[in-house]
Amino acid sequence: MATRAAARIAAVAAGAAFANALPAVTCLRAVRRWTPRLAGRGDPGHVALTFDDGPDATGTALFLDVLDDLGCRATFFLLGDQLRRRPALARRMVAAGHEVAVHGWLHQNGLLARPGRVPAGIARTVRLIEDVCGVRPVWYRPPHGALSAEGLAGARACGLRPVLWTAWGKDWTGRATPATILATLRPDLAGGATLLLHDSDVTAAPGAWQATLDALPAIVRACRSGGLAVGPLRDHRIHPRLRRLPDTSMLGRNPVG
Repeated sequence: MATRAAARIAAVAAGAAFANALPAVTCLRAVRRWTPRLAGRGDPGHVALTFDDGPDATGTALFLDVLDDLGCRATFFLLGDQLRRRPALARRMVAAGHEVAVHGWLHQNGLLARPGRVPAGIARTVRLIEDVCGVRPVWYRPPHGALSAEGLAGARACGLRPVLWTAWGKDWTGRATPATILATLRPDLAGGATLLLHDSDVTAAPGAWQATLDALPAIVRACRSGGLAVGPLRDHRIHPRLRRLPDTSMLGRNPVG
């Protein structure tokens, strides 16, 4: 009897784990082709430029400088724990016209997290973005692209729209160079694309962001030479614009930093 009960419990647990993991198949390129909105497929005359894993103590400020020189805006998917450490950088992003979005609290694969941790991290990051930046984010991208059922539910509860990418630069390795990043992106560097890059090495090879930074002007030039605008997801026509909180939202709060 005890053996049967244990088997039933194991079967239920396995079923729950499978259901939680099922949305993660969207990280596969072949599957994303069938989910264009989740992949970030947008305006055919526009390319969405996005960065993950910041704000970074060294890299992010340099990215903001280069983007300013290029006259280009982007969407930054922030980790709550990084934002907690460097709130001034996130405020600078918003002041410069960039869009901030949610990448979770820690860079942890949602399929391996204990139950409840992913949605709690999403909600905690949303609150911190509101407190620090005075804006309400509208996008959620899971670390590693591992979209779980819990992540979907947590994003929905916070009013966030999940989005992945159509092209990435594979810029997180120590072997990445500006040339390899551009070459990796180029086959999918087309109108409607959402580009995934990194302004941080928090989960990448040390200093990996430098190759991305050096590649950035060439990436933007390649898009513009093809007659494509480059900007944040809010201009990509796959979701309403980021909603700014009223000024009163900052009253009585004590943002970190």
